[in-house]
Amino acid sequence: MSNIPETGRTQRVTIRLVVLQILVLSLLATLGGRLWYLQIRTGSQYAAQAQGNHIREVVEPAVRGEILDASGRVLVGNETKLVVSVSRTSLLQQKDRGKAVLTRLAGVLGLQPKDVQDKVRLCDAKTPKPCWNGSPYQPIPVTQQATTQQAMQIMERREDFPGVTAQPTAVRRYTGVEGASAAQVLGYLSPVTDAEVTGTADKTGRERRLPSDQIGRAGLESVYDDDLRGTTGVDKLEVDNLGKVIGSAGTVPAQSGNNLVTSIDARVQKVVEDQLARAMADARKVYDKETHKNYEADSGAAVVMDVHTGRIVAMASAPTFDPNLWVGGISAKDYQALTDKGSNYPLINRAIQGLSAPGSTFKVISTTAAVQAGYSLDGHYPCPPSMTIGGRVFKNFEGESFGEISLEKALEISCDTVFYYLSYDQWLKDGGIRPKNPGDWFTKTAHQYGLGAKTGVDLPSEVAGRVPDRQWKQSFYDANKDSWCAQAAKGGHEYADEIARENCQDGNVMRAGDAVNFAIGQGDTLVTPLQMARIYAALANGGTLYRPTIGKAIMSPDGKLVRDIAPHEDGKIPAQGKLLEYIDQATAGVVVSGTAAWKFTGAGWPQNKIELHAKTGTAEVAGKQTTSWLTTYSDDYAVVMTISQGGTGSGGSGDSVRRIYQALYGVDDKGAIDNGKALLPKPQAELPKFNPDGTAIIKQASLTDGATDGFSGSRAFLDPAPATGTGGATLLALAALEPARAPGRSRG
Repeated sequence: MSNIPETGRTQRVTIRLVVLQILVLSLLATLGGRLWYLQIRTGSQYAAQAQGNHIREVVEPAVRGEILDASGRVLVGNETKLVVSVSRTSLLQQKDRGKAVLTRLAGVLGLQPKDVQDKVRLCDAKTPKPCWNGSPYQPIPVTQQATTQQAMQIMERREDFPGVTAQPTAVRRYTGVEGASAAQVLGYLSPVTDAEVTGTADKTGRERRLPSDQIGRAGLESVYDDDLRGTTGVDKLEVDNLGKVIGSAGTVPAQSGNNLVTSIDARVQKVVEDQLARAMADARKVYDKETHKNYEADSGAAVVMDVHTGRIVAMASAPTFDPNLWVGGISAKDYQALTDKGSNYPLINRAIQGLSAPGSTFKVISTTAAVQAGYSLDGHYPCPPSMTIGGRVFKNFEGESFGEISLEKALEISCDTVFYYLSYDQWLKDGGIRPKNPGDWFTKTAHQYGLGAKTGVDLPSEVAGRVPDRQWKQSFYDANKDSWCAQAAKGGHEYADEIARENCQDGNVMRAGDAVNFAIGQGDTLVTPLQMARIYAALANGGTLYRPTIGKAIMSPDGKLVRDIAPHEDGKIPAQGKLLEYIDQATAGVVVSGTAAWKFTGAGWPQNKIELHAKTGTAEVAGKQTTSWLTTYSDDYAVVMTISQGGTGSGGSGDSVRRIYQALYGVDDKGAIDNGKALLPKPQAELPKFNPDGTAIIKQASLTDGATDGFSGSRAFLDPAPATGTGGATLLALAALEPARAPGRSRG
C-alpha cells in the first residue's frame, strides 16, 4: 500500500505550502499596513507635498520705497525703464523651442541672436555667463534699455513675439537731486545671496527673501531695508509632470515699500559736498614747510547737525562715488576701481568711520577736565614756548609765548603749553608712574563727552574711536608686548626701535608724555567727525548729548505717517552752568580774535548779527602731513570739517566752513544778510506735506531751475503702468513713458 495521501501531497509538501501561505499573508499584511500609513495616517501630509510638487512660483518684485530729504525731494527713487522679458515656458511650447522668436527679437533690439539666446538659457555648473540663474518660470529680462519704438514694435506684433513682453518696470535710481550725491549716507543695493534665500525659506511676507530680491547693503538703504523693501508678489502656477503650465493656484499681489523721510536738506548737502571738495583742492595748492611739498589733502569729511535735536542736515565724505554703479549689479571693473588702494577707498564714510587725532579741538574737553579736577576758571596759567617733561621737549605751535594767561585765552589762541602744564600737574597729583587711586580726570571727562563709544547714528558700520585710558593701555600692551620686545632685542637705532624698547619695558604705564599729549588731542586718541559734531552741538544747546539721526519718519506710499523717529537724548556733558558759559565765550573769541578770526570776522562775517563759535585743530600724524580740523557752532547748527593731510585747522577748512554758514544764513562775502537767499536759517522741524497720491508738496521757491531732473517731490511718472490687460492700455503706457524722462520742476 502506498504512503502517499489521497491529495497526492506528501506531508513535507503540505508543510511547505503552509509556510508559503504564512509568508504571503505576512507580506500582504505589511503592504496593507504601509498603505494605511501612507494613505490614512500621513495621507494629508503627502497630499500637500504632491500639491507643492506641481506648483511653481513666479515672482513680482515690490516697488521699493523712496528716500526723501526733509522737504520731500526724492534722494533715492525708482526710475521707470522699459524692460523686455521672455517667458521660457512659452518658448518651449513652440516647435523650434523659440529659436525663431529670439532671432526676430534680436533684430528688433539690435542685438546678436546668440547674445539673446545666451541670456535666456538656464545657469548650471557647466554653463558660463550670461545665463539666467532665477526660476525657469520667471520672465527673463533681455534688456532694460529698450526704446519706446522697440517696445511698440513688440507689442503691436504679438503674433511674431509669443511669450515676449515689453513693459515699464521700476529700477532704482539715486537722483542727485539739487546736485547732491550723499553716496555714503544713502548706500546702495545688491542681490540677495543663496544663503539669505535659504535661511528665510520658511518665512512669509517681508521676512522672506526671494532670488529676485535686492536688499540694502550700505547706508540708509541697509538700516531701513525692512521699511523700504515692501512685500514681493507671488503668482502660483500649476504645472503638469512635463513642466507645462495648466492653470493658476492663486496670486499674492506685491505691496510697495514705505518711504523714508530724512533730515537731510539736499540743497545744504550740495553746498557741503562742494565746499569739502573745494577745501581739499585749495589745500593741494598750499606748500607744506615741514614736508617740502604741497599738502596732499587725500580725504576728508564734513557734518552739519541741528544742535537742538541731533538730526543730520548734511554729511559729506571724500573721496566719493556714484551709487548708480550698483544698480542692476556692479561690474567687476567698477568694483575694482572702488576698492583699489589707489582709489583711497571711497566706499568708506569718513564722517563715521574716519579716525584721526582731534588736535586742539579736544581742548574744550581738557578745559572741562581741569575744572573738574579743581583748577580755577579765574586762574592764570603759564604759556611758555615749550616745556620739558620726562626729558622730552614739548613745544608750543611755532614756539609762541604769551606769559600767564586765562583758560579762555588759552582756548582762543590754542596755547598747547597751558594744557601741557595742567595735565602734567594732574598726572603728578595722581601719583605719576606709580598711581594711587588716581582721579584720571582727563580720560574720565573724555568718556563723559561720549568719546570712545559709538554715537548710535542710524548708519551701519560706525566706529567707536579711542580714549587711551589706563584700561586701554593695559590691553594694548598685552596684545603687543611680544612684538615690541622682539623688535627691541634686535638692537636697532631707528625711532621705531626706540619706541619698541620703551614700550617693551613699561608700555602699560600711563607716562607723563601720554598725559600731556592726550590733553591737546594727540597721542593715541582717535575720534570721528560725527563724534566732534555731537560734542560741539551739546556746547551750543546747553549741554545735551543727542543721538545723531538721519531718519525722520516712515511714511506709507500714499503719504500717511507710519512711524515717527523722534530725537533721543543720550545724556549731558559735564560742562554745565558757568563752565559752559565760559567755554561758549572762549569759542566765540576764537572767531573774533583767535586762531579762526582771519577766516571769519577778518573775511567779513557779521559776528554781531549771527554769532559763531569755533575751535581750530592741527593734528600731527606720524609719517603724514597734518590733519586740518575745524569744529564750529551757531545757535542752530554745529558744522565740523576735517581734511586728512590738509594743513592747519583754519587754513585748510576755514574758508569752506564759513561759506557753508553763508549759504545757511544768506550771508554774502561782504557780510550782508539776504534772508531770501538763505537756504535754511532755521532747521526744518515739520515733516513735508503730501498729495493724496503720496507725492510730496514742495514750495516752488525752494527749487532751482533745471536742477531737479524730474525727481524733486514728484514720482507720479515713476509708477509703472500695468503691463497686463489690453494691448491698447499697454501701448498708451509706453507712449506716455518717453516724455516723463525729461527733466523739469516738481509740482506742489
